Amino acid sequence: MLGDYLRARRERIRPESVGLPVNGVRRVAGLRREEVAMLAGISSDYYLRLEQGRDRNPSIQVLEALARVLRLDHAATDYLLSLATPRPRHRRRRPRRETVPTGIRQLLGIVGLPAFVEGRYFDVLAANSLARALSPNLQVGQNRLRAVFLDPAEKALYPDWDHATARLVAGFRESVGTDADDPRFVQLVGELSLSSERFRRLWARHDVQSREGMPTRIHHPQVGDLTLSREKLAIGGAEGQLLVVYHAQSGTSSAEKLALLTSLAGPTATVARDAFPEYPAVPGPDSSRYA
Repeated sequence: MLGDYLRARRERIRPESVGLPVNGVRRVAGLRREEVAMLAGISSDYYLRLEQGRDRNPSIQVLEALARVLRLDHAATDYLLSLATPRPRHRRRRPRRETVPTGIRQLLGIVGLPAFVEGRYFDVLAANSLARALSPNLQVGQNRLRAVFLDPAEKALYPDWDHATARLVAGFRESVGTDADDPRFVQLVGELSLSSERFRRLWARHDVQSREGMPTRIHHPQVGDLTLSREKLAIGGAEGQLLVVYHAQSGTSSAEKLALLTSLAGPTATVARDAFPEYPAVPGPDSSRYA
């Protein structure tokens, strides 16, 4: 994995962006191996061994030098360091049950905003009725990756779908980390790689991005276009789980439309379950649910 990551990242760095002259036709995308090695202050042979997987335990100093050359941010640098950290061997275990704390389930029922709990694999573990009014796929048992890549109606919600999917995949890689032999990870990536060309291309880029909130544009079939802030808050005592809340800036048309959507949604009921992520509780995406 370390070699794959280094190769994918160097192919995305333009020579001129790191002060290297570009003369004639280059046969490789991005930087050459020897250029990365020179800029990082290591030998070309040693860098070649890293990409080929023949040296899997480089020093932190070498990795940090490579991170600077490859223009990695904090999250991507942490991911690079984790790839080179030896992991203890252990027997493959059944994926842990992702249990939503009782207090969080209660909070979803009273928060008065679209909110749901996202698990490590981007499964929806709990949600309120306002979240489901925003998207039918925000209900227990659905998976955010499957919905965004495989459900045409979910895709239609996002005017910035290309940008949204790029961030989603980068966040998923950061969330799962280096557990490449995790059965849930293997199953989900395999399914999406077979079903979505867009996912395959994004996964091959090896982008890593922290799971954090950001403004989100939504084209809702009932109330029209909204710009909402999406906050992602870590849940204490529930590793890998995030509380995701959507809200609109006061006094804007998006706030008015969100209020209308709230009235259409009715009472804010909350649903949750103790989830085995590999076993969805509801059927796959069905675009007719938006009708």
